[in-house]
Amino acid sequence: MTRIFPEPLTREAFRPFGEVIEMAGAAHYTINQGFTERFNDLAFADVAMEGGATNVSLFLGQPRPAPIEIRLMERHPLGSQAFIPLQDRPWLVLVAGDVHDAASYRAFTCTGQQGVNYARNVWHHPLLVLDADSRFLIIDRKGPGNNLEEVWFAEDKVLGLSV
Repeated sequence: MTRIFPEPLTREAFRPFGEVIEMAGAAHYTINQGFTERFNDLAFADVAMEGGATNVSLFLGQPRPAPIEIRLMERHPLGSQAFIPLQDRPWLVLVAGDVHDAASYRAFTCTGQQGVNYARNVWHHPLLVLDADSRFLIIDRKGPGNNLEEVWFAEDKVLGLSV
C-alpha cells in the first residue's frame, strides 16, 4: 500500500490546488468604528458556471478509524468548495494533481485556524477530521448540472494516509 505523509499547510504549498483561508499573514483593516478587524478577500467562491449560485452549509465531520485508508477521491467540475473549521481542532486535507498517479498526491495537516478553498476541478478527499467530531462552514456551488465526480479505487490501489 502506498503511504502518504502529511506536511504542514502553507499558502505556497497549497497554491496549485486552491487557497488557504487564514488570518495569519493576510491583509486586514479595521471597520465598525474600530471594534472589528476585517481579513478580506481570502478566497474566491467560483460558483457561477452554468447558472450556479453560492451555497452555505454546515458539516459535522467524524474521525475515521486509523489507519486512514483512501478509497476514493472527488472533484467538483462546476465550482470551488471551501472548508472553514468552526472549532480549533486539527484536520487533514488530501489533494491530487492526477487521481491515478499516487506520486501526485499531497496531504496537509491543518490547524483549527486554517481553512481551504479547493479550486474547481481539484481532486480531493472528503472531509478528514482528527481526534473528535468537528464542525465546518462550507461555501460551495448549488444549481443545475453535475458538480460531483468521484473515483473509487480497486482494493490493490487503496492508499494509506499516515497521521
